[in-house]
Amino acid sequence: MKQLWDKWKPYIISVLIALAVGGLSALLSMNGMESYEATVTKPALTPPGWLFAVVWTILYALMGISAARVWLTKESETRSRGLNLYVAQLIVNFFWSLIFFNAQAFGFALLWLVLLWVLVFLMVRQFHRVDRLAALLQIPYLIWLTFAAYLNFGVWILNR
Repeated sequence: MKQLWDKWKPYIISVLIALAVGGLSALLSMNGMESYEATVTKPALTPPGWLFAVVWTILYALMGISAARVWLTKESETRSRGLNLYVAQLIVNFFWSLIFFNAQAFGFALLWLVLLWVLVFLMVRQFHRVDRLAALLQIPYLIWLTFAAYLNFGVWILNR
């Protein structure tokens, strides 16, 4: 049993950390989300609100799995750079919801989202140098961020 726990422990902890960051950001943005839903004009292709929670839960889980895979590789400068980029993108990700929903600073949120996209792209490149699967698990995240940029841009244009 201990061997099984030792094998899965890094994955469980890493996924829980990623989910906690996302969950705390959502919790702190809850009032802003309610205001957003009630007052903001949204672009075409905006999915229903419940879908965001489902997608983000999956993405945070994939982030945690990827980070654990990289963490479990042999220590190297490339591994350290990848994990530093992971932490940086997680921090930037955390604040996007606060900027977008709470402050409703849609233009600034779009710029923040571009920063996030770049950090994730760089993280994927570093992860690929360490663990190919860890990098591939982040492709849905990049795709979702690209779609989120479309939505953010649309909200910004429609609500100026």
